Amino acid sequence: MAERTAISWADATFNPWIGCTKVSPACDHCYAARDNERRKWVDGWGAGVPRRRTKTWSDPRRWDRKAQATGYRPRVFCASLADVFDNEVEPAWRTDLWQLIRETPHLRWMLVTKRIGNVAKMVPADWPMPHVGLISTIVTQDEWDRDWPKLARTPAAWRGVSMEPLLGPVDIGEGRPDWIITGGESGSVCRLTRPEWVRSLRDQCRTHGIAFHHKQWGGSRPAENGCLLDGVEYKEFPAALAA
Repeated sequence: MAERTAISWADATFNPWIGCTKVSPACDHCYAARDNERRKWVDGWGAGVPRRRTKTWSDPRRWDRKAQATGYRPRVFCASLADVFDNEVEPAWRTDLWQLIRETPHLRWMLVTKRIGNVAKMVPADWPMPHVGLISTIVTQDEWDRDWPKLARTPAAWRGVSMEPLLGPVDIGEGRPDWIITGGESGSVCRLTRPEWVRSLRDQCRTHGIAFHHKQWGGSRPAENGCLLDGVEYKEFPAALAA
């Protein structure tokens, strides 16, 4: 819910609502659930807890006007504190989100989900939209084998995979997303991402012409640990998101 973000692969974040349920090993140490304990955005976190619609829906329209004036189309991460394809969200809210996205064609929307299997039944009739990409969070080989085929079958302007936190080696096989993002888990309690796992994914991306973006190593001091892999910073974007 900010025009600026420290996330290296996004320019802005927008949350149409707040709240979610953990559905993946990636969620075990969820930063949003952890931050909610302090910020109290919603009364708890998980199944059966009502999601809260935010009051920031005018922000993307403002960003869109600015983008039209300046010529730079920001990359908007939706949603960092929720999941657009959460089946516990009011369907009318999602309908409103699709209309907002239609009305902001100068933004480059990035919908990130851990529920790729829900997408086909929740997108509108005019999907795919040319300024909207779809990113599935996949953090283990088992998740790749299960979820990449679903993502590959889902129409989208472009497709990405977020492997953060990367929890093991992943062989993408015949999979060809447009973008792979890797990253380690952050926090006082975190599972470490091994360099050889990231290195393997970098090499697979190079072989197959996939944009590769290593966000961070994470750990208890993510700023100190940085993002270099073999002394190199990898911050690539697919063609649809290139500056």
